[in-house]
Amino acid sequence: MRGLSFVTVPFLLVRHELRLLASLWLWAARRTDGAAAGGSAFGYSRGQGAMLFGFGFVCVIETVMMSVLLRDWPTVHHVVLVLDVYTVVFVIGLHAASVVRPHVLDPGGGTLRIRQAVHLDVRIPLERIASVRRELRTTHERVDGELDLAVGSQTSVTVRLAEPVTHVTFLGRRREVHVVRCHADDPGGLVRAVERAREGHAVP
Repeated sequence: MRGLSFVTVPFLLVRHELRLLASLWLWAARRTDGAAAGGSAFGYSRGQGAMLFGFGFVCVIETVMMSVLLRDWPTVHHVVLVLDVYTVVFVIGLHAASVVRPHVLDPGGGTLRIRQAVHLDVRIPLERIASVRRELRTTHERVDGELDLAVGSQTSVTVRLAEPVTHVTFLGRRREVHVVRCHADDPGGLVRAVERAREGHAVP
């Protein structure tokens, strides 16, 4: 991948795993990351919880079955067991990261943070928002300048920008985006809150 070294990619992967583990701790402690005083948090994890826990259950069943099948090969069994257990932890960590890192509206700071677990965090200044509306989409085509953050294959809020913002991908690539689509458990509440914040942040 152009612009990425053999050192950078492992570093990004390790950082991602550490953030997932930190999310598990925050989830257990019932804490939220990034919700500043005076800000409002808007969750988006409800749409994927059942799917991820279903996948986690399948992984647990696979772990048990592989333990039975590999009981006569202890070395292979131990290696596979570690990988299977880590997969279960990874799946739970993905859900935990979505729970503890919600979208955050900070009227005092004049920003809307659109997030997706530990993979993405886009900060949008309120003055750059041209419009925000509730819009349910279940299909998304990749279009230059648009960012679709689907949860459970759907987005429910569309934010259009008067000026683009820079989105940094998981591997560090920078993209200019002028449309951001995301999902929220309460899309109407998020839209109304952003509209009120824009009105309060508008320059007389």
